[in-house]
Amino acid sequence: MKVIYENQVKACGIAVEEFKDAGMFIIFGDNAPEEIRDYCYSVSVNPINGEIKAGQYVVINGEEFKITCVGYEAPVTLKGLGHCTFSFTGAEEAELPGTIYVEAKPMPDMGIGTVLQIIEK
Repeated sequence: MKVIYENQVKACGIAVEEFKDAGMFIIFGDNAPEEIRDYCYSVSVNPINGEIKAGQYVVINGEEFKITCVGYEAPVTLKGLGHCTFSFTGAEEAELPGTIYVEAKPMPDMGIGTVLQIIEK
């Protein structure tokens, strides 16, 4: 197993649950703009060790979700700003450029201390 990306939630915006019904969540580094900070899980800006692509897995607190597609902007904003949206719709074509799409499974519970990884098996 190769870890492509790893991070841990440091804080939760007061409105992060509003996106749960839509099957998505947003992470952002400490420099998140004020107008969207309430909707994000706050993380550090961490490096990406390789290419993020379909077929890899997002692992949240040990639970695996297969990546179905990756928006072209997602690796750029994740690397530079710690910013990315994760969608649990199972889409095979990226509708939003800053989004990583994973298989359609219920979104896990998240909070301060949640560990997020992207791995390649």
